[in-house]
This record gives sequence, C-alpha cells and structure tokens, in this order.
Amino acid sequence: MSVESDLKKDGIEVIEKLNTLQVNKLANAVSNKICDTFPNYGLNQKDLFIEISRLDMYRAKMPEGMAEANYFYKNSSIYFNEHIEEKDFEEFAIHECIHFIQEVKDKKNYLIRMGLCDYTEFKIYGLGLNEAAVQLMASKINAVPTEHVKYFGINFETNSPSCYPLECCLVNQLAYVTGEDILFESTLNSNDNFKNKFSQLTSPKVFMAIQNALDDILNSEEEIIKLNNRIIQIDDRNKRVDGMLEKIEELKNEILLTFMRTQNLIISSYFDNAFKNIYSLEQAEEYRKKLYSFRDYLGFAEGYTFFNDYYINKMNELEEKSVALENGLLETSLKVITKKENKLIAFFKALKRLLFGNRYSENRIDNF
Repeated sequence: MSVESDLKKDGIEVIEKLNTLQVNKLANAVSNKICDTFPNYGLNQKDLFIEISRLDMYRAKMPEGMAEANYFYKNSSIYFNEHIEEKDFEEFAIHECIHFIQEVKDKKNYLIRMGLCDYTEFKIYGLGLNEAAVQLMASKINAVPTEHVKYFGINFETNSPSCYPLECCLVNQLAYVTGEDILFESTLNSNDNFKNKFSQLTSPKVFMAIQNALDDILNSEEEIIKLNNRIIQIDDRNKRVDGMLEKIEELKNEILLTFMRTQNLIISSYFDNAFKNIYSLEQAEEYRKKLYSFRDYLGFAEGYTFFNDYYINKMNELEEKSVALENGLLETSLKVITKKENKLIAFFKALKRLLFGNRYSENRIDNF
C-alpha cells in the first residue's frame, strides 16, 4: 500500500508542506528541549537537530478526535492538524519527534520496534504503553502542570489532561514502581530494561497482562472516536445512531472496568511481592510510606474501595511482621530456613558422591 493510500485511510489530507526555515526552527527548539530534559540517555543535540531537520513536515486536514500531530514512519514525516497555530507546532512536535528517535527498522525499511512497542507480522504489542510513556516524556519536556480530570467516570491527577490521560495515569503508576529513569530510557532507546525491571518486581505474566490492558483501553478509545465521527455525518437521529450510541456506552464501561482491574493488579502484584522481601524495621517503614504514597497516583471511581481495603489489610500484616522483627522472631525463622536449606544441599552432594563417586566437581554437584 502506498503512503498516499495509508494517509487517506487514516483520514489525513495534506494541505501544504512546511518550508525549510520552519522545519529548522522546530528542529532546533525540539532537539534542545529533549536533550536538556533528558541529558543522560545518549543523545547529542547537534546530531539530533540534523536528523529532525531532515524530516518532511506538513499541515493537513485530520479527522475529529485524532491527535493534533502525527509521525508517519513510512515516509519519515510529521503532519500537523490544520487548526493548530504555527506558534504551537513545537509543543506537539516533541511527542512525534520522540517517535522518530525511537523507531527501529530492518534492512527492508520495515518498522520492527518503536520504544516499548513491538511490531510483528500479525499484531502490534505495547502500543498503549509506548504512547503513554512518550506522552509522559513530552509533558515533562513541556513542563505541563498537573490538573484534576475526569474521564469515563474515573477521577485522577495528571500532567497529560488531553492526550492519552488514562493510559498515562496507569503508566505513571508503573513508573512509581520502577522509577522514571528506567521507563524513559527504555522508551527512548527501544530496549527491554523497563520491561525486565517491572517483570522482576512482579512477574512477566503480570507485565503482559498490563501491556495488553493498555492496548485494550487505547483501542476502545479509538473505536469511540470513530463512532462519534460517523454519528456527526448522519443528519437525522435513527435506529442506526441509537445503536452506535449504545455501543459507545458499552465501550466506556469496558474502559472503566479495564482501568480499575489493571490498577488493582499493579497494586497487588507489586506490593504483595515487596512485602515478602521485608527483613528489617527500616524496610517495613519504607514499605509503609511507599504504599501510602501510591494513593497520589490512583484513579478513583464511584464505589471504588480496593486500595483502602488493601492498605488496611497490609498495615495489619505489616504490624505483625514489625513485632516479629522487633522480637527477633523473623530473624530466627530465617536462620532455621537457611539451616534446613544447607542440610538439603549437603544431602544432595552426599547422594551425588554415592552415585557417581568423585567424577563430578563441586560446581557440577551444586547444579544438580
């Protein structure tokens, strides 16, 4: 399929191409801001300026509800919505230029990865995760202030009120768990460091579940936009419109449920695992503070009680664990476990010698 056909399919209609002066001005401003905000991720401002200045940039007509700017990797071009004023191009170009930095192509120029998103022959994985991570970086670069918003019945604080707000809220929670640096480094350099870190703190299965949920939310939002655009084109209210409105409500409810389930999974998977690794009173206090502060990253909906219930239960468990630590009971139990493990290892070593004599070294016996 040609580039023109792909653009037409997405509803993008080119109006005019930006001139060299406009592109260079944007390239200079964007490269400076990205490198100043993220100085430790291996970027060079001069090199980045040259690369961005080579991109083609256009004004274009875009469907209602679509992003204000769009990076199209097949022809390495950025398209700005026609209603954006030129003075605001820089703000929207940052997100798209991060996409340009992220892209990894094979020898045939096919896109195989973009940040946290993997492109396979049959399916794209991690698009929602990557879009949210890129937007969080763009919001940081643009110094967007935090504000309170409500989407699909979910109330939360965000520094991305108009671009992937729900996805950004959840990915902010992930960043709280792993730290922002590893999230942004993986996003920019298209590697698995963030994925591996979060999987280590929870499990690979949990990571995949969250990644898929973010894709589901993104897909449902896009479907709502498409349905709304179709409704706008219909003059008279009819059964077809009623059916689309009903579908929109179903999608909104699905988004709400998916968001809450995903949020609860992040909470329980990380903090349950972290609880097992508390071996001192200092670690117990750090755990308490980290769990309490997580509420600042939450999305709340009517009737939502999971976090409060979870917090109360974990504090009760933490109190019991702290008492055991104060009395040395936990330390004693750990010594007993270690002693049993050592006896078990000694047993297998003796069994190995009995069966195989001295043909195996100590290292090979340990790997039995």
